[in-house]
Amino acid sequence: MSEKKRIVVLTGAGISAESGLQTFRDSDGLWEGYDIYDVATPEAWQRNPVLVQEFYNMRRKAVLEASPNAAHIALKKLEKGFDVQIITQNVDNLHERAGSSNILHLHGIITKSQSCIDPEAVYDIDGWELKMGETCEYGSQLRPHVVWFGEAVPMIEPAAKIASSADIFILIGTSLAVYPAAGLVDFVPFRAEKVLVDPNSSSAGSGKWRIIPEKAGEAVPKLVDELLGS
Repeated sequence: MSEKKRIVVLTGAGISAESGLQTFRDSDGLWEGYDIYDVATPEAWQRNPVLVQEFYNMRRKAVLEASPNAAHIALKKLEKGFDVQIITQNVDNLHERAGSSNILHLHGIITKSQSCIDPEAVYDIDGWELKMGETCEYGSQLRPHVVWFGEAVPMIEPAAKIASSADIFILIGTSLAVYPAAGLVDFVPFRAEKVLVDPNSSSAGSGKWRIIPEKAGEAVPKLVDELLGS
């Protein structure tokens, strides 16, 4: 029995937007009325932790109320014929809830919290609210388990290793405007088949790409059926 081909999927905000989750890059640089530098940086947390906590509580509530869409569900179906590895820039848990088996979160996941003094001390959050006064095992305030602007991205090296193993690489719903995530395409083997699904894109990186200029919810199920059929 031959080994399954490996498909590496890199997903961005566009796939979650179709589940009703807003993205801060869509129009005016605001994230539901907030400047990202007031709610998504270590300096913002130092300056006004209550505001940051409230902001992420609202985002977490929205995530828990959202449902995986047709694109998320199709990626789970893809596992029937391929070794599928998902790298996501998103902090929601929609890939998990769709049933995908192998998911690497580049920027953390909003349904977990972490210690302010030990980023590796990570905990599940029960429900949508993380309160001020809730502490880690060391007695430090818990914060969202999310990589903020200006922080290191600890999962970038494992992600690059996964990208370098792709037989087929699929990019869904990301403009590749944020580094270091944008650099992952440079690790994809030249021989790999490369597919970009994004309604606003006409090109990506270097090398030969197949461009599907449609929304993920429309394009991904069709692409998955095509791949499984072949």
